[in-house]
Amino acid sequence: MFDFEKLDVYQVVKGQSAKVMIFLQKKNSIDPYLADQWKKASLSIFLNLAEGTGRMLEEDKKHFLTISRGSVYECTAIIDLLKSTNQIDEEFFTELYNTYEQMSKMLLGMYRSYSK
Repeated sequence: MFDFEKLDVYQVVKGQSAKVMIFLQKKNSIDPYLADQWKKASLSIFLNLAEGTGRMLEEDKKHFLTISRGSVYECTAIIDLLKSTNQIDEEFFTELYNTYEQMSKMLLGMYRSYSK
């Protein structure tokens, strides 16, 4: 097992990424550009967390966590727009939003742990 697979934040990110991928496969009515951007941002959270965990230098780790957290913000903005245009319902939005907020806090906690 790789180090990143042991992280609680990785498991949360993995679950959210899978949820987004499944939703986008089923929901063809979302603007293709927006769907593609959401998929890319979601994968960016997931992959940058994994890659950053494998880096040896703390500054490198922090850099990848920063990118990952920025992608969380991007995903949050996307779902906010989707909710505003009635492309996702309130319940699904809230579920996604709360998980993105949790991920953001967890990534920030990891970042801060490298700053000590």
